[in-house]
Amino acid sequence: MNIYKTIETFTEDGVLTIRLNRPEKHNAFNETMLQELTDVFTGIKHMDDVVCIILRGNGKSFCAGVDLNWMKDVAGNSFEKNYQESLYLAECFYTIYSCPKPTVAIAHGSVLGGANGLLSACDMAYCSDDAVFSLSEVKIGIVPACISPYVIKRVGEYGSRELMLTGRRISGKEAEKYGLVNRSLPASELDAFVQSVIEQLKSSGPAAMSHCKRLIDQVSNSLTLKEAIDFTARMIAEIRASEEGQEGMNAFLEKRKPRWVKK
Repeated sequence: MNIYKTIETFTEDGVLTIRLNRPEKHNAFNETMLQELTDVFTGIKHMDDVVCIILRGNGKSFCAGVDLNWMKDVAGNSFEKNYQESLYLAECFYTIYSCPKPTVAIAHGSVLGGANGLLSACDMAYCSDDAVFSLSEVKIGIVPACISPYVIKRVGEYGSRELMLTGRRISGKEAEKYGLVNRSLPASELDAFVQSVIEQLKSSGPAAMSHCKRLIDQVSNSLTLKEAIDFTARMIAEIRASEEGQEGMNAFLEKRKPRWVKK
């Protein structure tokens, strides 16, 4: 695996952990971090030993959004240069969202602006109760454009209107009520809870989880109900006949654990 400047990565027992690693900047992201995150998430499909991915931040915060120095640089750029810079951002979020393996974000401290895009693009998101969230772009006269597809998927239209138009700060528990995170817990309980989620993921068929993500994406974003008839019927027929599907069904009928579950 590559050595990166702004993130840390390590794999242990089937879990790839990615840590945003600019703690002196509260993990605010710049062009380098976006490119490095995109590189890691692009390469995950080739990592057969990885079951799931954890995304979290080093230091006091998950991520404080866009690095102010980078923002200062791009503010004076032409439309075309700003457009290219914004594409880095949008492509990074989509790469996380479309990752074929389960992704889990763990947030603490500040979760500001674009950080909510990193979190919302993951399959699951959990935070500590004392985390502070804000979609604060309107406060400086801009909009949360590139993160909006993912935040709106999580929060819904009218929750997004409230959070994006006011830019107000909310706690972890409020983020849970909005659906921005799946659950908010006391900081002392967060890691143990996430570990229980990881154990659940490890007991699921790796290929089945990947197919399930594709299923949800297609049914949610691409297919009419009529089109979904053939797509879903074909998918389940193919998976039932697959090696993993056969092993899973046989294990169930024989009352044993499937081979992918470590004893």
